[in-house]
Amino acid sequence: MDYIKHLRSMVGNEKVIMVAAGAIVFDKENRVLMQQRSDSGQWGFPGGFMDLGESVQDTARREVYEETGLTLDELELFGIYSGPQHDKTFSNGDQVSIVLVTFICRQYTGELVRSNEESMQNRFYSLEELPENIFTAHKMLIVDLLSSRQLPIVG
Repeated sequence: MDYIKHLRSMVGNEKVIMVAAGAIVFDKENRVLMQQRSDSGQWGFPGGFMDLGESVQDTARREVYEETGLTLDELELFGIYSGPQHDKTFSNGDQVSIVLVTFICRQYTGELVRSNEESMQNRFYSLEELPENIFTAHKMLIVDLLSSRQLPIVG
C-alpha cells in the first residue's frame, strides 16, 4: 500500500511530518538540472517524498531517475531544510511539515528525459540564467548554492 495514502487514511488532512529528498545535479559544463513540474508549472530541482524503507540517498536517486531518467552516482550532502517556512497545504487540504534533504551530484549516467508525466521540461541551466517561476522552497536552495563553497571549480 502507498505509504502516504495509508497515513492519510488514519489522520485525514491533519499536519504530518514528511521527509523529502532531492539533488542539485551539475553537468560537465557546470550547469544545474532544473525540472518544470507538471503539477504546478514551476521550476525546481528534482526530488520528492521518501517511501518507507528508503534512505534519503535512495529517495533522491529514485526521484531524480523517475523525473529525469538520470541515474545518480556519488551524492554529497548539501543541506537540510525544515521549519514553519517549509509547511505546506496541498490543494486537497493535506497539511505537511516538510524536512527537505538536498544533495549535490556531479556524476550521473543515462539520457536526460526532456518531459514525462511528472515533468513538463527538464533542462540544464547556467546559474546566471535560471528560469523564472522557480518553486518558492527552492529559491532558498539557489541562494545557499550561490553563496556556498560547493560550486564546481571551473577551469
